[in-house]
Amino acid sequence: MTHPILRERRIELESYEFQMGTARGRLAMTMDLLTDALVLVGQHGVYCQSARQAGKPAMDVQIITQLIEGAKELTIEAMAEIKRDRGTGSDPAR
Repeated sequence: MTHPILRERRIELESYEFQMGTARGRLAMTMDLLTDALVLVGQHGVYCQSARQAGKPAMDVQIITQLIEGAKELTIEAMAEIKRDRGTGSDPAR
């Protein structure tokens, strides 16, 4: 773990890994990090309004939000696939 945020949240990550296994625990931590980022971007969007679209966040905030939401969707799909593989016994992480 070299990234500062991972060092900061090491105990939380270790807890997820212990509860769910390494791969699923890391994906769960990823979901937490993406959710936190989405909340912060959403708060920023309240103050950084678009000049062209009244009541909407600035375009860069909209794009960042879409990227984070896409990353969360992929993470959810990966977690579901690992769960399916675990049910069939073909999970290599076992």
